[in-house]
Amino acid sequence: MKKIVLTSIVVLATSTALMAGVNPGACKGCHGHAWEKKALGRSAIVANMTHKEIARVLIAYKTTKETDEMVMKTQVARYSNDALKAFAQTIGK
Repeated sequence: MKKIVLTSIVVLATSTALMAGVNPGACKGCHGHAWEKKALGRSAIVANMTHKEIARVLIAYKTTKETDEMVMKTQVARYSNDALKAFAQTIGK
């Protein structure tokens, strides 16, 4: 029983730490408070995307060389792929 409780605490602490690194407030200015806007009038509506699609796109922004995507590249560059995946699980469908 102690192992189950300790494992649960470690998992919760780890996931909380991963989420703590991503600031959704920085995203909502362009994407909307309920993720309902097309950022800069041209992005996909995040609320309509799946968690997996969101994670894939966020991670792809880190490696893009497209100048049109520099705003997103600078937003996600500081986060690990694991942090972006954890964040994606909190938005979308």
